[in-house]
Amino acid sequence: MKKTVIACGLALAASAFAKLPAPPDTPEAKAKAAEAAARTAWSGKVEAYKLCESQDKVAAKYRADAAAAGKQLAPPPSLPPCADPGPFAFTPQEQKPLEASGAHSPPGNASSPPSNNQPAAAINPTPKQ
Repeated sequence: MKKTVIACGLALAASAFAKLPAPPDTPEAKAKAAEAAARTAWSGKVEAYKLCESQDKVAAKYRADAAAAGKQLAPPPSLPPCADPGPFAFTPQEQKPLEASGAHSPPGNASSPPSNNQPAAAINPTPKQ
């Protein structure tokens, strides 16, 4: 009897720790997630900019040392300059009400039914071969 009660208790305890479904996303949560994604993308651009600058410094030092040693180097390839991403700026998208978002049917009346009763032979007159 004790083993059965303990087994039932453990089964109920395990079900209590089961993963609950995620709560539905609120507009605030979506906006916060969009801002986090934008900040992550911006930080990636900043890291790429810093890497580009450091590579330029290393290449310039290498060329200066090679020129001082009397080595002949090929001309450097023409690369675009490093682009500074600037400070982080996030502009959230403007929330439109459902009626203003164009989600409904167009304002005009329907001039023809959405489907027709033409047979397939009339639509595609080419016979099968």
